[in-house]
Amino acid sequence: MSGSRTTARHKPSQELSALPDGAAEPCDLVTVPARQGLEAVDILRRGADSADVGPVLHDGGCDTLGFLVPPGTADGWDLPGSACTQTNGRGLRIPEEPPVSGTGWLLPPEAAPVTDPSVLRAALGEAARLIEAADNRR
Repeated sequence: MSGSRTTARHKPSQELSALPDGAAEPCDLVTVPARQGLEAVDILRRGADSADVGPVLHDGGCDTLGFLVPPGTADGWDLPGSACTQTNGRGLRIPEEPPVSGTGWLLPPEAAPVTDPSVLRAALGEAARLIEAADNRR
């Protein structure tokens, strides 16, 4: 897929990567497995500035979460276990309602317009380490 950068085997679901026009600024979409995404949301919301987390989508099966990030993020995104889809120019905009039937907002577009990619990268890394530690304790 042109414009997508990833080193992961995880792929964005069709529901989250083909979003129609909405409103506001264009953005890219970072998708991650739901478990890691939920941990990252908790980390971001507990952080010093909980406004760092922007809108977050979940797909219909709640298998993946999608974080809206600034356009151009996909150009340099290479975090294993995640995918970033370049949508600038493809019509992804932050809508008020969930953009695709079967998806929903985990965090609606109310506070921060998008999530800062460097803050998201750190939270996803911390989430992966927490998950790995929990899995190794079993």
